[in-house]
Amino acid sequence: MAKIKAGDLVLFFYNDSKKWLLKISKKEQFHSHIGVIKHSDAIGKEFGSRLITNKDKYVYLLKPTLHDHVMKMQHSTQIVYPKDFGYIAARMGVQSGQKIVEIGTGSGSLTTFLASIVNPRGHVYTFDVEPKFMEVAEKNIKKAGMSKYVTMHEMNLKKSKKMPLKDMDLAIIDLGDPWEVLPQVRKMLKSSGSVAAICPTMNQLEKLSVAFVENEFTDIECTEHILRRIEARDGKTRHSYQGIGHTTYLAIARKVHFNKKRTKKK
Repeated sequence: MAKIKAGDLVLFFYNDSKKWLLKISKKEQFHSHIGVIKHSDAIGKEFGSRLITNKDKYVYLLKPTLHDHVMKMQHSTQIVYPKDFGYIAARMGVQSGQKIVEIGTGSGSLTTFLASIVNPRGHVYTFDVEPKFMEVAEKNIKKAGMSKYVTMHEMNLKKSKKMPLKDMDLAIIDLGDPWEVLPQVRKMLKSSGSVAAICPTMNQLEKLSVAFVENEFTDIECTEHILRRIEARDGKTRHSYQGIGHTTYLAIARKVHFNKKRTKKK
């Protein structure tokens, strides 16, 4: 079984609302309302082991999943939540070996997820215009161990005439005005390649749907995904009072060729 060592990332799990993602160091201590735990006490333990605090509370030492990394990562912008990840991956057909262009890196949550699927042969090329956001995203991507499969560019594709990439399998747009980069995305995508856009409001969704048609995309689908948790307990199972409601709308479409007839100028 895998043993915890110095430098490992470990999820200290007390309950669903109290859990901490920590990098283990021999000299550090973990302080919280449930007490104190020395990091050194975790070293040599198997993942899944339990440690007792000085207040006689306990935490489980869990190996972090991608979900843990995303939910605990530093946010410089609103993130795309895991509840939307699965549908994006299934609807777009994300798989190992693909090349993906992402416009709007944000905090790097979706970037990290996509890289975790396309590796080791695939790659994610992500673009943003805000250096401070990119710095945060770079740290988050590195912490999740996905840096090798992500290339970051500080570049405004809205103003680019020559595209930096071509023959991309898929595209992701996370901008306030996604319709502005659809012509550029079209140039970079393979025929039949899918594009997904993150839209916080229905006004954006409506404008984008029109732009999809104008730029020769089809199989257009707009969705919203609500996650409702269930408190499952013996004899008193019910819906949770807490949950993640609306976070974003998703718009997904595929590049095609309408074969529009063009009249020659006389």
